[in-house]
Amino acid sequence: MKDKLIRATAKNGMVRIFAAQTTELVNEAAKIHNCTPTASAALGRMLTAGTMMGAMLKSDKEVLTIQINGGGPAKGVTVTAYSDCSVKGYIGNPEVDLPLNSENGKLNVGEAIGKNGILTVIKDLGLKDPYVGQVPIFSGEIAEDFAYYFTVSEQIPSAVALGVLVDKDLSIKAAGGFIVQLMPGCDELLGDLITYRLEEIPTVTTMLSEGKDIKEIIEFIFEGMDLKINEEEVPKYNCNCSREKVERALASIGYKDLKELKDEGKTEELKCHFCNKAYEFNSDDIGNLLETYKK
Repeated sequence: MKDKLIRATAKNGMVRIFAAQTTELVNEAAKIHNCTPTASAALGRMLTAGTMMGAMLKSDKEVLTIQINGGGPAKGVTVTAYSDCSVKGYIGNPEVDLPLNSENGKLNVGEAIGKNGILTVIKDLGLKDPYVGQVPIFSGEIAEDFAYYFTVSEQIPSAVALGVLVDKDLSIKAAGGFIVQLMPGCDELLGDLITYRLEEIPTVTTMLSEGKDIKEIIEFIFEGMDLKINEEEVPKYNCNCSREKVERALASIGYKDLKELKDEGKTEELKCHFCNKAYEFNSDDIGNLLETYKK
């Protein structure tokens, strides 16, 4: 099944829904970063969250960055998302590999991320200063952490589900999730009903791996609630790095350090965090960068 993102509402707009099927997207990211199953699950959950939160942006000039780092062996996960449903991301330690969670038998994302840290949401809205929201990490399992963020930092009661199912050959069998938000003025009883339904359903990856697509899952959850699918899009993993951007990053280390690199006469190789593409800068390239400081 192809990846899909949907925007929807229920109960006359009182409930806002974002839902995404991201199996192909997460599979591509896991291959790029050569992830273990635990790392694939952590990175995949963040990418799925980023896909849906990027869909909340108002214009193509806005950029969202989400970061979670709880001091665990995963060494943090960073994802950048855009309004066109494209995302990119990386995990600090793609080789993190932990035993399964003893309580539920699932990949132990919570221990990999850790709880001693913060979840950060940065929205660059094209204004002078970006919006930065931060909350302490709630569980490290990521979905609960975003539910906590929305409820505390943005005052929007939200339910968040994120899942990544890794196959025996380390490919991604299923990945996806949803964000359900109650709008101001929503009836408390409606909130209770949705909570009950969400507690009773199988996990999102279970339903996806059984052959349901994300639209069918949302229709199942919100049956009889005046569900309206407003938009459907195709999420994708897309790194927009370029030699020019990497060159600017190299130039930012300052004249003194660049001069040292030039004097050593070595070729510098810089890799993009998001796609692992390598860019080489020889002595002449570094010399040209030094010239820009003199202009």
